[in-house]
Order: sequence, then structure tokens, then C-alpha cells
Amino acid sequence: MQPHGGIRAMLEEGHRRLSVLDEAVIKNIDACKRLSAITRGSLGPNRMNKIVINNLDKLLVTNDASTIVNELEVQHPAAKILVSAAKAQQEEIGDETLDELVEAGSETMDVQNKKQVVSRMRAAIASKQSGKVDRLCSLVADACYHVSPESPATFNADNVQVAKVLGGGGLRDSTVLRGMVFKGDAVGSIKRIENAKVAVFAGGVDTSATDTKGTVLIHNAEQHENYAKSEEAKLEELIKSVADSGAKVIVSGAAVGEMALHFCERYQLMVLKINSDFELQRFCRMTNSVAILKLSQPGPDDLGYVDLVAVVEICGVRLTVVQNEEGGNSVSTVILLASTDSILDDLERAVDYGLNTYKAMCKDSRIVPGAAATEIELARRVKEFSFKETGLDRYAIAKFAESFEMIPTTLAENAGLNAMEIISSLYAEHANGNAKVGIDLEEGVCKDASVMNVWDLYITKFFALKYAADAACTVLRVDQITTAKPAGGPRREQPAGMDED
Repeated sequence: MQPHGGIRAMLEEGHRRLSVLDEAVIKNIDACKRLSAITRGSLGPNRMNKIVINNLDKLLVTNDASTIVNELEVQHPAAKILVSAAKAQQEEIGDETLDELVEAGSETMDVQNKKQVVSRMRAAIASKQSGKVDRLCSLVADACYHVSPESPATFNADNVQVAKVLGGGGLRDSTVLRGMVFKGDAVGSIKRIENAKVAVFAGGVDTSATDTKGTVLIHNAEQHENYAKSEEAKLEELIKSVADSGAKVIVSGAAVGEMALHFCERYQLMVLKINSDFELQRFCRMTNSVAILKLSQPGPDDLGYVDLVAVVEICGVRLTVVQNEEGGNSVSTVILLASTDSILDDLERAVDYGLNTYKAMCKDSRIVPGAAATEIELARRVKEFSFKETGLDRYAIAKFAESFEMIPTTLAENAGLNAMEIISSLYAEHANGNAKVGIDLEEGVCKDASVMNVWDLYITKFFALKYAADAACTVLRVDQITTAKPAGGPRREQPAGMDED
């Protein structure tokens, strides 16, 4: 019996292969539509919540599209292309040109002007926290202003951190602090120190273990006492050498031993513990210090400097504040207060959107009308262009123009408005030359976006269109899907009351 030829002979038994129009292209289009249907309800200020159960059976209630997609762990190859396009839009910033929709004079924006920054940031934050826009915009603008470099194009969003505190009076009690804020108390009894040098030890502050195992034979109590004293003397010598270097604050990236803490108290050294490697790197960047691998005497170039290290209490939660005004203070912290963890997570996502918007406007500050005004104007112009074409191309161009209607349609549907009436009104206004007319979701009518003060960054619109078009073209060019045999192992059990679909 002769073996099967072609691809079946080349791949292991158990593989899947989809080809031709019905199997590959249509299935890809259907997968992309299903992903779009899941995330459509998360667009605009009147977004809807989704309940997501991830692979660890953790239940999440969120209205953030990126969180939904990440927690679902999309596996379909075509849908993954859309997810990759969305992530690329968040990471890439460009400097292309569009058309006369760009607001005149917006390219000369001053990123240090709080009023101009807030006006460009409102739309991004309103999509996540529509009722708290003014307060959140003010917090994010202040935090960005504190760490904004002389060259705005080099702004780093990682220099702004978020500290979440459960309790308090909510967002009205939230504030911005110049410097870093760590959750937790200082290790030891010293809670405040000013104008001090800092030594950072990434490997912890404790007696170091030998690389190889050794055996010590102790015959009597005197030998045991001498052995313990020698270990204590060596540790005290190391702590004393740190104090003699001029350091007043020790920062540990790992455990702090009790004996080491005893000698730190003796030599009046404040001890902080930072478990996160990322936070430790941020601390070193802020204080201009160098992280030393193990406990030893630091050199002059290894030491950093802080103006203030203090432990404060906010709503019953102890926080450690580190400030460095003299060193440029390259980090600021937004302290968010709320009554539940889910509200804190939503506020944190809104702050992240604001930071990314500020980063984008530092590179390209041009703005276009928001509230779906730009999408309708583009749809109108592309439709007019399709009428000038001949042959089958005009139908493809017309369908591409219709795709822009998805944004105003979704905004209207999420707000409970009649989408068909809104789209018709928008087209009528734009046909009369009112290119800035968008949707007022609060009143349910069409209104000038400049009057509502709703603006979107041009660069965001440009890359959304660019990556969406590239992803759609990539999906449509696929004519075959071949999946290898899945790896072995037991299947994960379905939670009770759920089927495989």
C-alpha cells in the first residue's frame, strides 16, 4: 500500500489544513467579525462592561478592550493579526501628513501649557472615565509636567508611576507627588531622613552564602560562640563600611536579615526593601545610583542622592515617599484612591491612556475633530472619490468608505441613540461644509466638535487607519491555513455550567 502523497505525507498525523475560499477566507473574515463584535461595546464613554473568565478561572468585570483581548488569549490566526495591529498602534508613533482636517495652528502646541494638554487628553480619558474627566486630566497633566524633559520628543511614560490606595474619599482626594512612592513601610525604626546618600544592593542585605557546601565541626559551646561572633563581626564590618562611605539609606532588592538590620539600626541607617526589579531600576535612575550585586563597601560613583525619604500614611495605608529635587526628580507618582479594586484598576487604565496621549502629542501635537466627525468626513470624501472610478474598483472603494461609519454607528448604539438618524444627520451637516460636526452623546444630537471641545490626536487617527487597513489586507490575502498537531497533555477541564463553545 502506497503512502498518501502531498502535504499529508509531509506533516504529522493530526494536523489541520484549510484552503480555498469557503474554508480559509470566509472563516478568517468570520473570526475577525466575531472579535470586533466582542470589543465594539467598549467604544466611547457609554461603553458596556464585559465579564471575562481567563485561563486561571479568574473572573474580571471590565470595559477595556485591550484587557478583554489579552485575557481571552485569542488563538485564531486571523484574529491574532488584528490583536497584533492593535498592539502595534500603541507602540508606534509616526510623523506623516493627512489633509486639511488637521486643526490650524495645532502643530505649534506647547506641551508645558496645561490647558492645551488637557484639551487634547480629554477624549482619550473620557472613553474610560467619562464622569471624571476634568480631575483625571488635571492629575495626568501635572504628573507629566513634573517629568517632562527639555526635549519633549524624548518623554518617557515610565517616569510616571501609579500608586493605588484602597479607601479614602475617592478620586477627589487623589493627588500627584514628585518622586517615587512605594507601598509598605520602611524596614526598621527610622522612618524619615533628609539630604542623604543612598546605597542600593540588588542581592539583599544579609550574610552571603558560599558557592559550595561546607561542613564545620563544633566540639564544644565555646567554639560555637566564637563561630557565631565571627559571623556577626564580619557582617558588622560590612555594614560599618557602608556607613563610612557616607550612605544614610540602604535599599535592598531582596531579603533583609535580622542581624543585618540590627547593625543598620546601630549605625543609624534607614533601610528600604524594593521587591520589583523594574521599580529598583526606576529608583536607581531617579537617584543616579548603581545597584551593587552583593553587600560590600560602595564606591563614590555607586552612591545616589535623595532629598527626602519618609513614610507617610494615607487612608490607613503606609507609603514610602522618595524625592530628589536636586537630581532632576525624573519620576512623579499619581496616587489614586477608590473604594474597590475594580474602580482602582479602571482609574489606572484611564491614567495610562492619558500618559500615552501625552507621549504622542510630544511627538506630534496636531489634532483633528473628535466625536466621529473625522470618520464621517473621511467616509464622505472616499465615497465621492469612488464615483470618479470605473469598473469593479469603485465598489471596493465604496465599501471601504462605509467602514468609516462603524465608529459613529457604534458610538450612537452604545449611547442608546438611533444610529441611522445620527448617520444621516452627520452626512447632511458635512455635505453643507460643516466638517467639524460630530455626535453629542449627552444630548443625542449632532454638534460642532470644536464647541464641545472634543479633539483627537491626528497621529492616533492616522495609525488606527493605517494598521486597520494593513491587517484587513493581510487577512484577505490568506488562502490557506495549516495547523500542526497540538502538543500532548491532558485537556483543561471546563468550569461547571459552561460548554466548549
